[in-house]
Amino acid sequence: MRKPARVHRWFAAFFAFGATMCALTVSLLLFPGSALDWLWRLNPDALLAFQSLGSWSLVLMGTVGIASLFAAIGLWRAKPWGVWLALIILSINMLGDLTNVFVRHDYRGLIGVPVAGAMIFLLLTCGHPSKDFHTQ
Repeated sequence: MRKPARVHRWFAAFFAFGATMCALTVSLLLFPGSALDWLWRLNPDALLAFQSLGSWSLVLMGTVGIASLFAAIGLWRAKPWGVWLALIILSINMLGDLTNVFVRHDYRGLIGVPVAGAMIFLLLTCGHPSKDFHTQ
């Protein structure tokens, strides 16, 4: 196995953090009234949005969390599928931000668009192992 690029490790940590936050969110949704409920004060709109989705919020956060976990594992191991999964997740996130801007007129999403774009650019230029597809 070849040594992972430094960018893979940073992105792996990012996606591992995302998976951890998804797990925390699922826990908060499953066990309302816990000692950690004060965390909803950091983003009260998120609680309302998750509550409006009902049990689908658990499916959504579970899916995002599992995808992020697999991306973190793949990136840590410098596997091409890890990079591709990370690119897909970031692209979907960027599309979601753009949709919020144009459909809901929620301009906070404009912050995420250049961030996701920069991350995609970095993965494509610094961390993309496409040249190694045939050697793994």
